[in-house]
Amino acid sequence: MPNTKVLEQKKQVVADLADRLKNAAAGVLVDYKGINVEQDTKLRKSFREAGVKYEVVKNTLLKLAVKEAGLDELEAVLDGTTAIATAAEDAVAPAKVFKDFVKENSTLEISFKSGFADGKILSLDEINALADLPSREALLTMLASALLGTVRGLAVALNAVAEKKGEGEEAPAAPAVEEAPSTEAPAEEAPAAEEAAEAPAEEAPASEEAPAETADAE
Repeated sequence: MPNTKVLEQKKQVVADLADRLKNAAAGVLVDYKGINVEQDTKLRKSFREAGVKYEVVKNTLLKLAVKEAGLDELEAVLDGTTAIATAAEDAVAPAKVFKDFVKENSTLEISFKSGFADGKILSLDEINALADLPSREALLTMLASALLGTVRGLAVALNAVAEKKGEGEEAPAAPAVEEAPSTEAPAEEAPAAEEAAEAPAEEAPASEEAPAETADAE
């Protein structure tokens, strides 16, 4: 029969596991049989780099932890060898890291047992779908890139508006000076008669010829 110290240690392990499950964004339970030490070391490193906590846990302790965390449905898969991977922030990472590792090591006899996200149990299909999503880091990179593109576009647009406004606000031309009214009287138009030569004088009527002198009377 285990002594009091051992029991207290186990209780603490269960409490820590339960707290971890409650505060995790997501987690997966995996069957890791058939994996060698070198492969296990690489898998742990991949999880660690992704911010995922991964460890092999005794089923007896995990059964108590899932009950305490309100994830009782996970108890049904807790047989054989079990490892648990959880992430506090990235809901995609636990499933994605594991699935990518299996793809790279196709000879491994390891697979998903079950999983959860936001306190809800996921089916194997849902876990695999989750694993195919971009990681949180990748999504943040995509978002940052999209926002940067938007900012750049806005900057270009604002710069174009500023340049256009600058062109339209050139120094205003000096106001036109009003010409003083001319004091000279407008020249009168020459009468029509002066535009051309004076109308020709009327011809004098032909002088009447003097009647021929009659012959001296005889």
